Amino acid sequence: METTTRRGYGRYWAGLLPELGFLLPMLPIVITGITLLMTLFWTGVGMIPIFIGVFIVLAALFVARGFGILELWRLRGALFPAITPPRWDRTARGGGALSKLLSPMIDGHYWLYLLHGSLVNPIVGIITWSITIAWLSIALAGIGYPIVALFVPDDNVGLVGLVQYLVDEGAVLPELLINPAFHAVVIVAVGLVFLLTLPFVTHGLTWIHHAIARGMLSAWRSEELRVQMADLSASRSAAVAAEGTALRRLERDIHDGPQQRLVRLQMDLASAERQLEKDPDAARELIALARSQSKEALEELRALSRGFAPPILMDRGLVAALESLAVRSPLPTHVESLLPEGLALQPELERNAYFIAAEALTNVAKHANAQNAWVRLETRAGDDEEPRWLDVVVTDDGAGGASTVAGHGLAGIAERVRGLGGTMDLVSPAGGPTHVIARLPLGNGVPAAR
Repeated sequence: METTTRRGYGRYWAGLLPELGFLLPMLPIVITGITLLMTLFWTGVGMIPIFIGVFIVLAALFVARGFGILELWRLRGALFPAITPPRWDRTARGGGALSKLLSPMIDGHYWLYLLHGSLVNPIVGIITWSITIAWLSIALAGIGYPIVALFVPDDNVGLVGLVQYLVDEGAVLPELLINPAFHAVVIVAVGLVFLLTLPFVTHGLTWIHHAIARGMLSAWRSEELRVQMADLSASRSAAVAAEGTALRRLERDIHDGPQQRLVRLQMDLASAERQLEKDPDAARELIALARSQSKEALEELRALSRGFAPPILMDRGLVAALESLAVRSPLPTHVESLLPEGLALQPELERNAYFIAAEALTNVAKHANAQNAWVRLETRAGDDEEPRWLDVVVTDDGAGGASTVAGHGLAGIAERVRGLGGTMDLVSPAGGPTHVIARLPLGNGVPAAR
């Protein structure tokens, strides 16, 4: 269920200074922008017949892009949500140097940035700057009137001067309106009202600029969908590659382990069958050896099955399965769970998290030359402050210097994580420690039933 976030009055005050920092420099920025852009653009248009004008127009487009990026940075500095700029290289991929140079001429984003910097932002910016200056001036003059009145004669200050002028012209006014104390109260009250409403005004004016920038300076939704489709295709390919790697590893492990023992078992049973009548004692020894071979093959098959879905994972959950994995690890391994109480993970997510931790610990045991290892589970919040990611962090105190070499364990983990729509970070400076951080989307993680 979606929740509505209400912005309290205190939060408006918290954003006042960043918003003033955005609005007060607006006038010199928009004047500089319109001067440069209009000069370059129309000079370029006028010189197009001699070809050099094309490059001057291109310069205008690049300058417009710079002013647009500056606007996005300033809005971000005003504590407004970040706006994703367009990808500037998409129209010239695979082309030569000339095509890349001329690509802004056919890129709609450049022309929108030019329109924003040379027309829309100057008009809106001058208006919002004027309102900001007027509102701020009235607020400061009003609340500062008692101090100013100490140094300026009463008949020369604002409302007092107006009342004195009317009296000099013969107007008959109530005694209250002529009282200087009343004038001071009115002026301070007006200044206080403007001061108390200043955060709403600055927020609204900055929001206008943010809305315009979101419409003119941001990447188009169609471009975002294309990027998402490309990422989805890459994730699926990574998932297929990870599963293929896992199946090949399973095939190799079965061939090198249980299969060899079963072949030996078959040979021992055949030999025992031939010697059953001739040498019963030798046959019994072969049968006992075959029983031992079958037991070892069964143990190896069970060990292989743990890499996919160990029974404890299905029965008692991810944390218990990782603790069991830590007990079986060849080096001391410590498991820490920082998961929110009552969070139930989907079985597929638990299975993949277990596999990632198991593969990472195997890599530590084989290559890290470590004395200890740690596994930590925690969640990370999304923009709505709800848990959206599961972090599986495996740390060791080994020699460091690990890398994701193709065909090895860490590369397989990275492929699997990408296939799940997540990310993997590897921090392994020389001398250690090494941190493998796999971030998996929670997806359907839900609170446990009460």
